Amino acid sequence: MKTRKQNFVQGAALLAATVAIVKVIGAVYKIPLYNILGDEGTSYFGAAYNIYSLLLTLSTAGLPVAMSRLVAAADARGRRLQIKRTFRVALAAFAVLGAVGTAIMMIFSRQLAAGLNNIEVAPSILALGPAVLLVCVMSAYRGYTQGLSDMVPTSVSQIIEVVCKLVFGLTLAAVFIRKGYGLPMASAGAIAGVTIGELLALVYSWIYKLRMDKAATAPSAEPDVPDGRGKILADLVKIGVPIALGSSVLSVLAVVDSKLIMERLQHALSYSYLDSKILYGAFTKVQTLFNLPSAFTVPLTISAIPAISAYMAKSEPLRARGVAEGAIKLTALIGMPAAVGMSVLAAPIMAVLYPTTHAAGVTCLRWLGPSGFFVCLMLTTNAILQAYGYERMPIYTILIGAAIKVAGNFALLSVPALNVSGAAIASLACYFTVSVLNLIIIRIKVKDAPRMLRQLIKPLISSLIMGAAAWGTYYALSLLTGSSSGRLVTTLFMLIAIAVAVVVYFALIIIFRIITADDIELIPKGEKVAKILRIKAK
Repeated sequence: MKTRKQNFVQGAALLAATVAIVKVIGAVYKIPLYNILGDEGTSYFGAAYNIYSLLLTLSTAGLPVAMSRLVAAADARGRRLQIKRTFRVALAAFAVLGAVGTAIMMIFSRQLAAGLNNIEVAPSILALGPAVLLVCVMSAYRGYTQGLSDMVPTSVSQIIEVVCKLVFGLTLAAVFIRKGYGLPMASAGAIAGVTIGELLALVYSWIYKLRMDKAATAPSAEPDVPDGRGKILADLVKIGVPIALGSSVLSVLAVVDSKLIMERLQHALSYSYLDSKILYGAFTKVQTLFNLPSAFTVPLTISAIPAISAYMAKSEPLRARGVAEGAIKLTALIGMPAAVGMSVLAAPIMAVLYPTTHAAGVTCLRWLGPSGFFVCLMLTTNAILQAYGYERMPIYTILIGAAIKVAGNFALLSVPALNVSGAAIASLACYFTVSVLNLIIIRIKVKDAPRMLRQLIKPLISSLIMGAAAWGTYYALSLLTGSSSGRLVTTLFMLIAIAVAVVVYFALIIIFRIITADDIELIPKGEKVAKILRIKAK
């Protein structure tokens, strides 16, 4: 089967580059959008998106991963007919799940909004409804190509999605505000761009697979009698349902946050409905920044799962371990500096990006910064457990973390000095717990387990030194102007601090030999890069 295959690191790098593009375009979308909607309008947008994410996770979180595993294992054995039948069965299953999710959002939009104590969210939920079906169907195409280690269609379709959000969503929000339709309808217009983007991305994915199938001329490497449809569906369910349940807990937590923050602020602290919406809107804006590091970790999980599965199918456990260790190392290299940087530069980041946001947003970001790394580590360790066949383990660890999160919300959101930042502290406790438990389980359960701690220590030391450099640079520059710095000056000082942090961090990576020549050689022209940086093999 003719595909543009990439190895684990190349596939992850392609998807990570896509994430960078998507996040830049997303920032161009969300930053002006949030400023257009304000804290109140943002609360509608965030609450509707949490409902959508929950239904989407229930529909798609597990089955695409299961599909990529099954396709990768079949491809490793040269079973072409098995791959084709797996796709057809998965496509039908995904379509049914997506139709159910779309029906729930469109029929019960007002009930869902009322359940969040925020009835104005209903138009946004209705506008997002069709996107569930579209994404579910597209997930079948993505799982198929990811299982074949071809990350191109996933990358391109993600860019199509975000460009449509920018063009259509921002335009509709601005037009609705200008025409005086109100914030609930403006939020619905903004979020309608998501649905339009999913439709066009699905069309692209469909065309890509058609071309791939026409180019596939190689026969199977061995006699290939595909499994029955019932068995394939059973395998998809066996692998996918535990993954979906584990992932859905995170989306449930986001919805619980929506409800608990509004409820606790109003009842435990006696805040008004409007004040509670403003604080929740500030928390939603910070969530966008908090989710940034994990967006770069998801490509690692997408690329690592089929790679580990293929090596295990070929009885090559040491090569599988190498992929797992590489995923942990890259997670640390990406997640740790981002987490530290957001925490130490929380004040200037919020002042530059969201200058009108409630001051509680800065405190939330300081706590959610470290949480961002543990979300990255949780996602990667979940993927490693899933790739090795321990799909149920993440369910248990995430449920434990969820219990800590809910208990923390109840206790901390009622503390006046913390108010909405109590939810951020509870998030840190949740994701830290899940990550540690996952690491312990991998060590106990996986034969030839990846050596994880050695992948984490040096990036942690480097990130802490980098954070100190960023903080020291910014506040040293701030002394030049005192407290009268405007937004432009603050932006300049923040960018200088970030530039210093980047230089310090990359220097430390080389000094501590965190990246080896073997790692570099996995990327295109890696040998030349290693020679330029004078990185030697261990």
